[in-house]
Amino acid sequence: MSQSQSQDSALPAEVEERLTFDAQGLVAAIVQQHDTGEVLMLGWMDAEALHRTLTSGRVTFWSRSRQEYWRKGDTSGHRQYVRSVAMDCDGDALLVRVDQIGAACHTGTRTCFDGRDLQAVVGHEED
Repeated sequence: MSQSQSQDSALPAEVEERLTFDAQGLVAAIVQQHDTGEVLMLGWMDAEALHRTLTSGRVTFWSRSRQEYWRKGDTSGHRQYVRSVAMDCDGDALLVRVDQIGAACHTGTRTCFDGRDLQAVVGHEED
């Protein structure tokens, strides 16, 4: 368990038991615009960040670089308001659907994926 993950998190035990945290005590959180399906960004949460997200209506992440919690938009004004949170079948990823106000990416783009396409061969069903 990482230093970031609270030993006595207020996250309900039945939720925490279903999650599969990595070696640093984190789980990936994919953030998606609730009404368009647009994938906005990927962040990391520990049990406490998820608890804050589930109970505050705003998305909170654990910053791996700064080693602290950060609530999206507190300094930039580009807030994320929670609409729903789901975990995947393995419990090792979260899907956080939000109403994004402003840019989701710290570079100022709408999503962290804008203009960052990689060359890829397009697959076809008969391949």
